[in-house]
Amino acid sequence: MEERLFQTARDIEGLYPHVHIWGFPIATYLFLGGLAAGILLFATIYYLKGKAEDMPFTVKIAPIFTFIIISIGLFLLVYDLHHKLYVWRLFTRFRIESPMSWGAWTLVGVSIFSLLWPLSYIDDIEQYLYRRGWKNLDWITNFIRNLEHRFAPFRWTILLFRKYRTFFAYILLFLSIILGIYTGILLSAFNAHPLWNNPILGPLFLTSGVSTGSAFVMWLSNNKKERKLMSTIDMALIATELFFIVHMIMGMQAGPEAFKEAAHLFLGGQFTVVFWVLFVGFGLVLPFILEGLEMRGFHIPPALPALLVLAGGYLFRYIIVLAGQMSEYPFN
Repeated sequence: MEERLFQTARDIEGLYPHVHIWGFPIATYLFLGGLAAGILLFATIYYLKGKAEDMPFTVKIAPIFTFIIISIGLFLLVYDLHHKLYVWRLFTRFRIESPMSWGAWTLVGVSIFSLLWPLSYIDDIEQYLYRRGWKNLDWITNFIRNLEHRFAPFRWTILLFRKYRTFFAYILLFLSIILGIYTGILLSAFNAHPLWNNPILGPLFLTSGVSTGSAFVMWLSNNKKERKLMSTIDMALIATELFFIVHMIMGMQAGPEAFKEAAHLFLGGQFTVVFWVLFVGFGLVLPFILEGLEMRGFHIPPALPALLVLAGGYLFRYIIVLAGQMSEYPFN
């Protein structure tokens, strides 16, 4: 007989549950969800403000990418699931108290709207691509027109969406906000991890997602006025994000011991350098400075601050996912 000494219940094999480690797939899913939410948020806001012609990339072109972005995110989410064949059960009911249920149904709605929104602008998109010299992509618009011609339900759906686009824009605006904030609330629902059990994660993830959406437009738009406006907005979003981050750390420092230990991961712990130098320094402060210099007339390549914001947005989610799983309550 083997004699063993147990100091805590965690030493008993099979009693304490093994926690599956989230990594690249979930962090990427959260990033892509926030990015899609940010893109669609700007598209609907500036459409409702009557700026569709002044900001064509923001309103008409950028949403083309959201369906692809969301599809990749959903693929990564399903890939990370242990019981992949049962994912359909999420859509058999809606549980108002479940963040996962909110997220699943929101993703369905956003996916449908993110496909219909650019389809309703197919003529404008074709003209935009032609002016940009992307004539080799005309097969896509021709394929869509053939679908409209051959399948009446498809044509009626597009015509209905065009006719009531303003009504659907309000719905999509609401869904994009829910999607952006859900990516943070999904983590904060895990009460067993102090770092995630934080009410500021929802607004923080929403702000970060909208910031990546503005960076996406800055990166790919060829409209100088459009890029300048997005740069101004992004600077305000970065400042807000820094405000949330500082208050999140301060709140954990003022909390119980478990929260102080979670904050220590960023204040001397193993994530200190990557969080403050790579994410805050290169992902927030540096692009803020570069955008400020550009506003003052300095020649800064638009892609540089935009790509830094996008990389910082992804790194932030990756850090939070990994660090959150390492933070835990004392268990004796």
